[in-house]
Amino acid sequence: MERQICMEEVSDGRLYGINDMVKADCHDCAGCSACCQGMGSSILLDPLDIFRLSQHLNRTFEGLLEDRIELNVVDGVILPNLKMQEDTERCVFLDETGRCSVHAFRPGICRIFPLGRIYENHSFQYFLQVNECKNTSRSKIKVKKWIDTPDYRKNEQFITDWHYYLKGLQKLAENTQDGGLRKEISMYVLNTFYLQAYDPAEDFYSQFGHRLSLARSNFRRQV
Repeated sequence: MERQICMEEVSDGRLYGINDMVKADCHDCAGCSACCQGMGSSILLDPLDIFRLSQHLNRTFEGLLEDRIELNVVDGVILPNLKMQEDTERCVFLDETGRCSVHAFRPGICRIFPLGRIYENHSFQYFLQVNECKNTSRSKIKVKKWIDTPDYRKNEQFITDWHYYLKGLQKLAENTQDGGLRKEISMYVLNTFYLQAYDPAEDFYSQFGHRLSLARSNFRRQV
């Protein structure tokens, strides 16, 4: 989901790379879980997020849909997002003390917060969202350390590839009046990248790359 924003209003005016220092360290978010509440359906989950949650919770995609995630239409395509508790609007993964119960394998959007991503020229950089985090005493930390993701080069390529592939399908879905085609696009994405389990014994990024390569050619033939 892309947001139309004015960077001067939401950021410190800088763009950050993986090795830059950024004032994002919230000191383990002690006593605060504000960013895990009232998020609605905005915490979208990419295939890597689902892979991590499925492996660590020992649940299939369908199993996660029972009470942990939900599906919503995003720019014409159905995608999964983290679910909020109906009565409190707290993330379903917050425990009774307000701590994240899946912190070690939390989704990418949660992992980079309060950073955001800006995409340009088939790549992206990070920016600091200055108005989002309630903690006013953040410290500087290297971006690479903050996002805490192994194989970060592979991860960057995955994020870029997924963003631009999905953006192309969303544009197609939004520009067509054919409801059948929109449904076909959504089911193709869900079946290819979410419902079909990834082999935990194999490299996730290699498996995703193979599926993406097939999807790019197969879906072009379909439409």
